[in-house]
Amino acid sequence: MKPVEITPLDIEHGYVNFLFPFAFHEKKRQELIDELEREDYTFFCLNKTELEDAFYGPDIAVRHAELEQFFFPFVEDKLFPSSPHDNSFSRFSRSFEEHGELLVDGSTTPFQLHSLDITLCPFGIGLLTIRLEVNNEMALHHMLNFIHHFRVVEAKLDEEKGAIIRAAERTFNSTNDYIFQHMIPCLHPFILREHRLPGYFGTLPYFEDERMYSSAFIFAKSGQQLTNDQIYRLGQLDGINLKGEPFISSTSPNYVERYLKRHANDRSAPFTYTVTSEYTHSTVTVCDPSDMQDELRQFMSTHYYNLLLHYFYRIMLLRLSFEHSNVSWKKDEAYVEELIEMISKFSARYYFGEVSVRTTGKEHAKTFVDVFHLDETFQEVRDTLQELYRTQENQADKQQNFLLFMLTTFTVVSGIYGMNLVIEDWKGFTDWGKAPGYSFFEWVALVVALSGIALSFLLIVTTIATTIKKKYRRYRRSQF
Repeated sequence: MKPVEITPLDIEHGYVNFLFPFAFHEKKRQELIDELEREDYTFFCLNKTELEDAFYGPDIAVRHAELEQFFFPFVEDKLFPSSPHDNSFSRFSRSFEEHGELLVDGSTTPFQLHSLDITLCPFGIGLLTIRLEVNNEMALHHMLNFIHHFRVVEAKLDEEKGAIIRAAERTFNSTNDYIFQHMIPCLHPFILREHRLPGYFGTLPYFEDERMYSSAFIFAKSGQQLTNDQIYRLGQLDGINLKGEPFISSTSPNYVERYLKRHANDRSAPFTYTVTSEYTHSTVTVCDPSDMQDELRQFMSTHYYNLLLHYFYRIMLLRLSFEHSNVSWKKDEAYVEELIEMISKFSARYYFGEVSVRTTGKEHAKTFVDVFHLDETFQEVRDTLQELYRTQENQADKQQNFLLFMLTTFTVVSGIYGMNLVIEDWKGFTDWGKAPGYSFFEWVALVVALSGIALSFLLIVTTIATTIKKKYRRYRRSQF
């Protein structure tokens, strides 16, 4: 069997979106919205038809009516609210239309930054979307190398280091600096950080790595043939290795074929393919750009929201699994209650098996579910919910049994004394000096009476303290 060979492919230009997840202080949602509006970010609403061509580049206009008809009504209501609120996906967009360039591995790739989205999702999850256009002709491996390096927020591996960005007459040593020092510096104070873990994604300690998710629509020169190795490399973002050469991460034709069966959509083959992986959701075509305007518009609108919704599912399911792994059963009874509430709300309000009424939407949604392992992770979360319920019931049973034991003890002792624990010396002014002369049964009565009073007082104090603690925890856990 011959190993897979790299087939060259010439690219005319392409559109690339990068999804950047973060956690923000839920209690500061309105404050963040006010700050975004001061920074000229516009709230995205389907009723604002003037925004149809505002954020996607020249000659690209999405159809709000198409967005409205693409999703089921119960999904549309959350994705496209008429005004920002906590239970929806509130999107704020700003047009930039400025040029920049990425320098890496001895090559320079110019790009144009079209716009930036900040989508405030439920449960304190935010998604930042960067829309770029790369309009220079280049080889496929250079395009993939650009996407590979731009999506790295914090470079830690050797194959990720060395890239710098020049834009707005400034030089940025990383994508992280480009975002927070130039694009949207006002976002940084609102990010919720996990102090136990370093780095940017310490804000999302349950997330996989320090890379953004990419989505691209790439136009190759007409007359070329798309091959399996090219589509595989697009899904894996196999660009240039440390030697500066084009590379592919698998040399087995059988493996590549199995990979494409699961990850590639060949509805428009042999001219257009869409591949979805853990790193990217991208389309490559050899058709003339003028013939692909509808597909490009859908990439910017319906397919973008389909991806955004399932990417949110992925983040939330990983978060719930992470939260469960950090439960301290003996100390975190209130935390367990909050986690049960969080899982229940997410399952009932947001996680839907069917989201789109269109065939293409259903196909892409199924691919996202398979590639992101959503069904398996969701089943684990459901099992976690059942386990939390059982644990909570067991703890409640133990507390009730202990309380019943104490009440039974006091009831039995009181019954022995004929429901009367009063000693004559306690009437009026109590002379505690007579206590040493008490008989055995009088001592029993004294101990039982005082401990009963103390226990009652303790139960009242504990109940009040637990209530205050729960409210305080809810306030502190502002991402809930």
